[in-house]
Amino acid sequence: MKSALFVDFDNVFSGLRRLDPIAADHFASQPQSWMHWIAQSLEPPPHATAGARRLLVRRCYLNPQVYQRFRPAFNRAGFEIIDCPAMTSGGKTSTDIHMVLDIVDLLQHQVHYDEFIVLSADADFTPVLRKLRRWDRRTTVLAIGFPSAAYQASADLLIDQDAFLREALRREETETPAAVSAPPMSPAPSQASLIQAAARFISQSVAHSDRPVALPWLASKAPIQVVGLDAVTWAGLGSFRKLVDSLRLAPLVVDWESGVVLDPARHTPSVPTGALPVPDQNTLAAIAQLVRAEVVKAKAPVPCGRLAQAIIGQYGVAASDWCGKGSFRKLLEALSLAPLRVDWTNGGGHVLHPQQQNNGLVEWGRDGDLLPLLRQVNAATGMPLLPPPAFQALLAQIAADATHHPFSLTETGKRVRDRCRDAGLPINRSTVSFVLKGILLGGHMFGEHTNDAHALGTRFVNSILDLCQTEQLTLDDAQKEQLRDWATRGASPQ
Repeated sequence: MKSALFVDFDNVFSGLRRLDPIAADHFASQPQSWMHWIAQSLEPPPHATAGARRLLVRRCYLNPQVYQRFRPAFNRAGFEIIDCPAMTSGGKTSTDIHMVLDIVDLLQHQVHYDEFIVLSADADFTPVLRKLRRWDRRTTVLAIGFPSAAYQASADLLIDQDAFLREALRREETETPAAVSAPPMSPAPSQASLIQAAARFISQSVAHSDRPVALPWLASKAPIQVVGLDAVTWAGLGSFRKLVDSLRLAPLVVDWESGVVLDPARHTPSVPTGALPVPDQNTLAAIAQLVRAEVVKAKAPVPCGRLAQAIIGQYGVAASDWCGKGSFRKLLEALSLAPLRVDWTNGGGHVLHPQQQNNGLVEWGRDGDLLPLLRQVNAATGMPLLPPPAFQALLAQIAADATHHPFSLTETGKRVRDRCRDAGLPINRSTVSFVLKGILLGGHMFGEHTNDAHALGTRFVNSILDLCQTEQLTLDDAQKEQLRDWATRGASPQ
């Protein structure tokens, strides 16, 4: 797939600085790492030309008056650098018009570019995305923060911000400065360490077996045995098969046709250890029933990661290539789950019953008076729909974590998610991430500002009100006060 990459440096860097300064510096100083992730690991947009992504054009637009120090890094990564100095006293640059003209120019180039990748949250690019769609070109966008709904809808693929931070901007070592009062913290496993651990697990499994080992069986056990391996993303490679194909297992032989891994010195083709039946329509129907049962049992939206683990535990054969669909997301979307709905708007996604968004007074009790407004805001902005006690409990966990650990968007999100789970709160990581971003974009600075629940809730509402304005949802003073009441109900200022 022939791709052209356009980077609005000022926009992405400033957005990252507000969320995670360390990630922002990594983005600016090591573009080769995240560019490699885009080329090798990022899924293609829907209906894209099959094959590997080739970044034939790499252009970075930056203000040399402010960001000149990052120029050498992008030069080394093979970028064409277009200087866009400030043109007004307010610091406005001409980046957007330069990018639009270059995109239109390439649109009519003799080389047919299949995909245009735009790294910017600037909604001014919405018209050019629509023009590209009319010309039957695929568009992929990274927008840091809370991009407008129209901008998101105009792109074929919206790069998940959390995945970009975790995987594309991953650090091999812990880069967060240690606080004197903070207990030691285990860094999240890197992609390289996960791949090495997966290779060890498979090699040891084959070494301890007197027969070839079934790939589906390995797929069902790997997420359990390899700490940190996610059965949805498979170490950022998208599927178990891609993970296995990336491993150096010689002298072992991987035979996808017969579905086994064997040692040619000891094994002969036979019925493999852990062999499982090939999935059929009955298996798909059973998996769909399992998903329904999990959602009914939870009585709340269920994270897709949890569903993936449940499916692997009961139907391990599905994990090798997700019943021939290639990824968990495609498998889930192929199932007949009505009346359940799959919602991918927040990070890893979740499955819910329509009534779980509208059961209102049963779940919200005396706070049901807030529901009409909050449903309206939720529909416009994607803001999590949490009752005030649950939202206050989440803010309390964020405040408690900030007391004991230095802030890092990815690490804090993971710890707070675990704190909520331990406290019995049905809050997934994507919800935690949304709230943390809202607090930061609302102007809060962890380590400098007061971290009590009232202050955090106030900052979060500030960002949601800005987002409502962007989405052209007009709220009067009474509704704004009602939204603030929801975010701070039960919390007292300190």
